[in-house]
Amino acid sequence: MPNIKAAEKWTRQSATRTTRNKDTKTRLKSAYKKAVATKDEALTREVEGEFDRAAKRGIIHPNKAARKKSRLAKAVKAAAVVPVKATKAKAKPAKSTAAKRAAAAKSKAANA
Repeated sequence: MPNIKAAEKWTRQSATRTTRNKDTKTRLKSAYKKAVATKDEALTREVEGEFDRAAKRGIIHPNKAARKKSRLAKAVKAAAVVPVKATKAKAKPAKSTAAKRAAAAKSKAANA
């Protein structure tokens, strides 16, 4: 325990801020996961705003907020794109080792 009265107050304030910041970070993580799972545009905008506010208040680093927003937008965009059904292309049968050797021998003989 600190000997100085002001230091006691600093300790109390630090504990309060730590609790508040942890709560905010936890809510941010939950909101991010929910937005990624639902891939809802309105919810995505709301979560991006929450990240901006947290960065502005110094709870998270601004670069972290930008990174999370970017990844969230990327996930939502990927969900919006409907995959086109691919047509099956006929696969060529793989050449056997003997066939490869024969082809190599022919090209060697042609070059000689």
